[in-house]
Amino acid sequence: MGIWLLRRVGQVIPTLLILSFLIFGLQQLMPGDPALILAGEERGDPAVLAAIRAELGLDRPIHEQYLLWMGKVLTGDFGFSWRIRVPVSELILAKLPVTFQLASMAFVIAVLIGVPLGILSAVKKDTPADWAANGAALFGISTPNFWLGIMMILLFSVELGWLPPSGYVPISEDPWQSLATTIMPAFVLGTGVASVLMRHTRAAMLTALSQDYVRTARAKGLKERVVVWKHALRNALIPVVTLGAIEFGRLLAGAVLTEQIFTIPGFGKLIVDAVFNRDYPVVQGVVLATALIFVLLSLVADMLYMAINPRLRQA
Repeated sequence: MGIWLLRRVGQVIPTLLILSFLIFGLQQLMPGDPALILAGEERGDPAVLAAIRAELGLDRPIHEQYLLWMGKVLTGDFGFSWRIRVPVSELILAKLPVTFQLASMAFVIAVLIGVPLGILSAVKKDTPADWAANGAALFGISTPNFWLGIMMILLFSVELGWLPPSGYVPISEDPWQSLATTIMPAFVLGTGVASVLMRHTRAAMLTALSQDYVRTARAKGLKERVVVWKHALRNALIPVVTLGAIEFGRLLAGAVLTEQIFTIPGFGKLIVDAVFNRDYPVVQGVVLATALIFVLLSLVADMLYMAINPRLRQA
């Protein structure tokens, strides 16, 4: 197990290095000159523009800019925001807990809805319960997040007055108010993921239920719930765990529209503002942090495989 873990960690390093090349290289393709934005009313003065480019290192060759940036990143220094002069690491540490809370709530909602529905749909194949579960999954996949978010605001905030329409309260300040401000955006994000989890769980369960070991367990006289929950589900969970890790990473990185609709000050709003203001260090820092999260989630998923399926540990 220890040797396997070292090998997986060894694979993470070149992966992150390649990602850093892509992040920095694609960043240079963005249109516009950051110096013009930062110069403000003095953007017509060539001396001011030259001074800004020299201060930010934009007048150096691209490979030198990359080496300087990467050298700082390796020490934990993501640079400063060009727009507000705040360390990027501070911005990430301030915004990541917000998005992490939102993504975690959405993922819990997705698992509580998607996995049980997928199991029910597989066990009750070709019955009204199966058709209803598939219809709910189709609705969840087809419904745009922004439309569902607006409809929920109209219903629960405007019409019923049960929940605040927007804003965010840290969980450390007021847990109940924090829950009230994040439950709607979490549900909006979670419904789409729940639909994907439901369909994959159903497919994996149908495959597991048709295997010889399940027929053998039934032939031994085991109760159906034991066959389903102990024998079939454990093997069916392996592809679902893979999907779950990917979807959780996607929730952390892809909540831009939902955070904008509900005015949640998380990663989504941070990166949108940074892109519009050509704030390269913030964009690079957020994207690199997101890529690192994806890689770590993949590693966690592999470790969960070992816990779910003992045969993988022997291999």
